[in-house]
Amino acid sequence: MSDFSNQISHLGSGIAEDTSIMPPPERKVIFYNDDFTTMEFVVDVLVSIFNKTHSEAEKLMQSVHKEGYSVIGVYTYDIAVSRQHLTIAAARKNGFPLRVEIE
Repeated sequence: MSDFSNQISHLGSGIAEDTSIMPPPERKVIFYNDDFTTMEFVVDVLVSIFNKTHSEAEKLMQSVHKEGYSVIGVYTYDIAVSRQHLTIAAARKNGFPLRVEIE
């Protein structure tokens, strides 16, 4: 019986005890200005896909329009890619060439 208790007391030895969990890396979602995508469409996408308020969406749309691009948000990679694909699909469905990049 003493051998069994000795084995149990050493079960954790030799195994890395690092239990820290690193948050996943985040990526920027960037919209680029073009001469064809309407401002209304950009605002609608920002509200419906990126969960922005109408006021936030208006400000971001104006930034894209004036600066040529704007960071729309910072998300984990999976969420950024998912929202990028949803946005591009909606843009193409509506005939817009909106460019959305992840950085």
